[in-house]
Amino acid sequence: MIVEICCGSYQDGMTAYHQGAKRIELNSALSLGGLTPSVASLRLLKAQTDLTIICMVRPRGAGFDYRGQELVQIQCEAEMLLENGADGLAFGFLNNDHTIDVPMTKFMVDLCHQYHKVAVFHRAFDCCDDLDTAIKQLIDLKVDRVLTSGGKATAIEGQACLRHLVDTYGNQIEILAGSGINADNAKDLIAATHVSQIHASCKDYTTDVTTTGRDVSYAYYSNDHECDYEYVSGQNVLSLLDSVK
Repeated sequence: MIVEICCGSYQDGMTAYHQGAKRIELNSALSLGGLTPSVASLRLLKAQTDLTIICMVRPRGAGFDYRGQELVQIQCEAEMLLENGADGLAFGFLNNDHTIDVPMTKFMVDLCHQYHKVAVFHRAFDCCDDLDTAIKQLIDLKVDRVLTSGGKATAIEGQACLRHLVDTYGNQIEILAGSGINADNAKDLIAATHVSQIHASCKDYTTDVTTTGRDVSYAYYSNDHECDYEYVSGQNVLSLLDSVK
């Protein structure tokens, strides 16, 4: 069983490493669903750990239909991450009709494989209208792994689809289950779906009181977490790893 921890910073990566994680997905801006990490965070983690590090390549929040200068930025970021030791890249490209953007996906797969690294199509896959058609395209394009919640908001809700994907395509592409997985539900999910890889954020929140001033706020959460930011909890990582042993 492979457990991949979703990390938003150098600090998150070190926390995951010290609790026994072997593979992480490195991002920035997890509050936006994960954007491209800094090269500095990647270089620090490669220098100080033996983690397998999959780096997100995503230039902005929202969807996955990229145009013009966004594509130039994506190519530049991808090459920089690979040159600085990324073990693979996570990416997702869609057309505005909710189908796989084949040319851009092929470009990224070819780039990863040129560096002898892993090509991972992330949960943009779950936005496709026809998951069977989409995964067949990813297989034809030689994508190594797909991160998916089975087309639902969480992997628990999508477990029937995840089981179908594993049973039907699992010998052609790696199925990495993600979204909403934690120490309380991981073991049951694995039993129900037969996945051999799971992806989890293991997040908690901590407070920075300087998020708000007398008349200003830089909060990106509301209500209970107005002055908080999320981070990888070492205890949550440890509990998750223990739960799937």
